[in-house]
Amino acid sequence: MKTKDLAISAILIAIGIVIPMVMPIKLFLPPASYTLAAHVPVFIAMFISPLIAILVSLGTAFGFLMTSTPEIAARALSHIVFATIGALYIRKHPEMKDNPKQLILFSVWISLIHVIAEMIVVTPFFISDPSKASQSYLIVVLGLVGVGGFVHSLVDFSIASFIRDRLSKI
Repeated sequence: MKTKDLAISAILIAIGIVIPMVMPIKLFLPPASYTLAAHVPVFIAMFISPLIAILVSLGTAFGFLMTSTPEIAARALSHIVFATIGALYIRKHPEMKDNPKQLILFSVWISLIHVIAEMIVVTPFFISDPSKASQSYLIVVLGLVGVGGFVHSLVDFSIASFIRDRLSKI
């Protein structure tokens, strides 16, 4: 790993840890949480390389472990799945980054992978918590984590794409 890659990873991890602490737009409905731009560092890392995507996913998950609930930290750790798959796909199809139609399809595809992974890691927390016995799995996990997370992922992907476009011109 080059020093430049290590530095980029460290900066994206730091940004990924700071965003949930300082972002004014947050919605917390356990087990779901929506913090505007929380996924942006991971998405940007995905456009750089698979290794950086993995490192940023692990680093930001550690940040969530230190500052949030175990459920949210597990959701953050699940980002390694979509980030790795997405980064490998981008590496194989780099032309996709400059094609708006392909980029939109990619964002939908990667957001689906994102929320499926999050729903999988949240399910054991939901099932094992007796206080959630009266709550509907469909509403809490599929609705809040799934549908809500899908929209959140699309928004954050759009922000990351905008930033990537601007940075690539520098």
